[in-house]
Amino acid sequence: MARTRRLRSGFTTGACAAAAAKAAAVALMEGIHPQEIAIPFPDGSRKIFLVHSCRTAEGAATASVIKDAGDDPDVTNGAEIVATVGSGHDQTDTDCVELDNIRICRGAGVGVVTKPGLSVPVGEPAINPVPRQMILAAVREATGEKVTVTISVPNGEELAKKTLNHRLGIVGGLSILGTTGIVRPISAEAWTATIKASLDVAKETGLAEVVLSTGRTSEKGAQQLLDLPEEAYAMMGDYLEFSLKEAAARGFRTVHVAGMWAKIMKAALRIPQTHVRHGALEVAEGAKLLANLGATGELLEKLDGANTAREMYSHLEEAGESGLILAVCLKARDYCREVTGGEVRLYLINHKAEVISHV
Repeated sequence: MARTRRLRSGFTTGACAAAAAKAAAVALMEGIHPQEIAIPFPDGSRKIFLVHSCRTAEGAATASVIKDAGDDPDVTNGAEIVATVGSGHDQTDTDCVELDNIRICRGAGVGVVTKPGLSVPVGEPAINPVPRQMILAAVREATGEKVTVTISVPNGEELAKKTLNHRLGIVGGLSILGTTGIVRPISAEAWTATIKASLDVAKETGLAEVVLSTGRTSEKGAQQLLDLPEEAYAMMGDYLEFSLKEAAARGFRTVHVAGMWAKIMKAALRIPQTHVRHGALEVAEGAKLLANLGATGELLEKLDGANTAREMYSHLEEAGESGLILAVCLKARDYCREVTGGEVRLYLINHKAEVISHV
């Protein structure tokens, strides 16, 4: 039997920015262009980065690192993270923050925070706290002088369009992210951090209601029915119970949950994380649930023989069993209400982003 290849970890944009900043600082202070650079990480370890480019100009040096996100499907994988280090600066004060006598500024392709609720205050560069500290620590290894570090990402504004940055209030480019410096493939940390940030923005914006959707199609369906601002929508993916608990912790008056049939069925079966890896929907369990809700005879036989949740739904639809579909939605809503301890409204969305049922 073939062995499964272990997924490869990579580095965050914050770690790459810190490495580029140290390389530029070394070039500025020592007049050499390093081909590789080692920097400290938050856990006390040290990692080595290849320097993609390095050049000096009058009073400044610029270096870059190509981000390697490992096997994580990150939109910034392969992006060039650039740092310019100099004694002066061209940026306005609103583009920069000062830490321990080092100014850290956003250049082209790095966003600015425009909405409250994130780990960075409104008006500051979208360079998160841990990356800021990593940049500071890395540069301090090269110089103790007062310098300005400007982080930029060529094509960063275009890449940001493929993220949820605009919804979170990060405009003009990417966020420089990371809490450990390491990207772990398809990490739960990345998903849950985005969920929490979305909910924080919704709360700080003063909203009393939030919409948790399992994907873009289900979110689009909910948007056609609900008259709520953009900040109310949070993409939860497969993290159903986690998202419900986080929403409850922030005290939203109403939590709206939107999903397609397979996810709603899993919620009705009380599966807390709806990915196939975390509680796969057994057709037998789904059929048993539907039997308990009233499915009998030939329909039940078809449900028992179905291969997927989608096939089960098609059998229910062909049989005109809208009552059974509604009953599953009610079961799912009851589970969500039990987790939050508050008001939950649930929306079943089809593949055309149409609302089939809402309870």
